[in-house]
Amino acid sequence: MKYAAELFGTFVLVFAGVGTAVLAGGQVGNVGVAFAFGLALLAMAYTMGPVSGCHINPAVTLGMLAAKRMSMQEAIGYWISQAIGATVAAGIVLFIAEGAPGGSIASLAGAANGYGAHSPGQYSMAASFVAEMFLTMLLVITVLGATDDRAPKGFAGIPIGLILTTIILAGIPVTNGSFNPARSIGPAIWVGGWAIEQLWLFIVAPMIGGLLAARIYLGIRLK
Repeated sequence: MKYAAELFGTFVLVFAGVGTAVLAGGQVGNVGVAFAFGLALLAMAYTMGPVSGCHINPAVTLGMLAAKRMSMQEAIGYWISQAIGATVAAGIVLFIAEGAPGGSIASLAGAANGYGAHSPGQYSMAASFVAEMFLTMLLVITVLGATDDRAPKGFAGIPIGLILTTIILAGIPVTNGSFNPARSIGPAIWVGGWAIEQLWLFIVAPMIGGLLAARIYLGIRLK
């Protein structure tokens, strides 16, 4: 059940967030897209959290693994489920987008994550890597803290949803705001080409951010 919950939760996050960017980005702007991601995560935290913990992000899962809150076998199952959920969601967004006059794969490509020429602000590979790594670190630290057994019960979804909204607002001009390898994998599989070539950054940087978050949080917690 927990793997199904991760698949469904990731599907909802990517469908809501990427769907808003592709289908309504021109109407709601970056703020609307950021809130779509943040509110979707908040909703899933309360819906799927009791089943799987609602990671719906491979970097969060890696942070939980490094913090010794789950086993490697569980983590692998989560990663596979998250990638499948994101890919299905991105495919459905593409199908809907192509139903509009002039709709094409370019619609989804506009919401894919990229650096250099494919960064909304033309940010370099190095700048994009650092942004993805450190902003993901903020997300994972928040998840670790909000779900700690010493944290107030029943409120974790609120700070987690808010921090995702915040980092996406900061990251959209740089990379279109990933901070979640599954969110990047889904659109890249359908877009292909440059999106696949640049995908490594949106897997490696957030995963390093997740590891950094676990190290920092454990260091703070044990003091």
